Amino acid sequence: MQLYNQLSAEERRVLIAQAGTERLTLSFYQYYQIKNPQIFRDHLFLNWNEMDVLGRIYVAHEGINAQLSVPAPRFEDFKNFLDSISFLKGVRLNIAIEQDNESFLKLKVKVREKIVADGLDDNTFDVTQKGIHLNAEDFNTLLAEPDTVCVDMRNHYESEIGHFKGAVTPDVDTFRESLPLIEEDLSQHKEDKKLLMYCTGGIRCEKASAYFKHKGFKNVFQLEGGIIEYARQVNEKGLENQFIGKNFVFDERRGERISAHVIARCHQCGAPCDTHINCANEACHLLFIQCEACQAKTQSCCSDSCQEAVGLPVAEQKKLRKGTHNSNKIFKKGRSKVLKFKH
Repeated sequence: MQLYNQLSAEERRVLIAQAGTERLTLSFYQYYQIKNPQIFRDHLFLNWNEMDVLGRIYVAHEGINAQLSVPAPRFEDFKNFLDSISFLKGVRLNIAIEQDNESFLKLKVKVREKIVADGLDDNTFDVTQKGIHLNAEDFNTLLAEPDTVCVDMRNHYESEIGHFKGAVTPDVDTFRESLPLIEEDLSQHKEDKKLLMYCTGGIRCEKASAYFKHKGFKNVFQLEGGIIEYARQVNEKGLENQFIGKNFVFDERRGERISAHVIARCHQCGAPCDTHINCANEACHLLFIQCEACQAKTQSCCSDSCQEAVGLPVAEQKKLRKGTHNSNKIFKKGRSKVLKFKH
């Protein structure tokens, strides 16, 4: 019985091309007390592997967080499978704004301690006491009110390429860093301001809104379905789009355009650009913004040293990354001394 992915990304890329079938990229989440995450995880993998579902899915005692792609002809089968699971019946599916058949190249279903790393002790507050959910139209209305503070609950490299007009964009590397920082910055306005939050698909705000209410904020609101659902409603209803730039996504696309604005710049030359890539050196793999000209000039590398290393065999490149000295504490997303134009 196959319970784990057995194909490389390149092998899967070939199979996708040979299939000639359009795929749908989507995401969903649901907080729910799962008694045995491992059994549930295996159940998902067995069924989704048979449907040729690909993606990154986290399962924990507190629920599920899924980002994936499905062959378009199997979408109804996929939806029926979700509906057969009591706590996922009718769950909102956030369909990607921009589709790409290669958004995911493997099926990874992992059991985690939490579906989002928030660093919180959920036993200290009621996670079901969430903020008020707003659709796109109501979000726009509240965003325009003078006593509203709009906060981006995403990380610095996400908000750098796109955010809502007038939003506070914390300069943080992780979601868990943003929670105490926002509480401290807004500590004097827990009663007189409306706290309006948003994130990619809604999952981070779901936990954050309960946390901030627990911390004494009286008026807490969140964008239901996140930026993905907001963009869909704006397009369908002809609403004014208050989001500028791209929405960062955690798959091979790395971003989907919400407006024509390019608000970021190439981290190497400073030219207007909002395209994220990973450094081609497998010993680095730094996520950063790079324009086409610099990509050609540097062989998709972030530095001269990486450009020298990229000529080595891939196996040798990977060896260079092994060890604690090359951990993610060094290779943070979008942060490096070699990036001259990273503000």
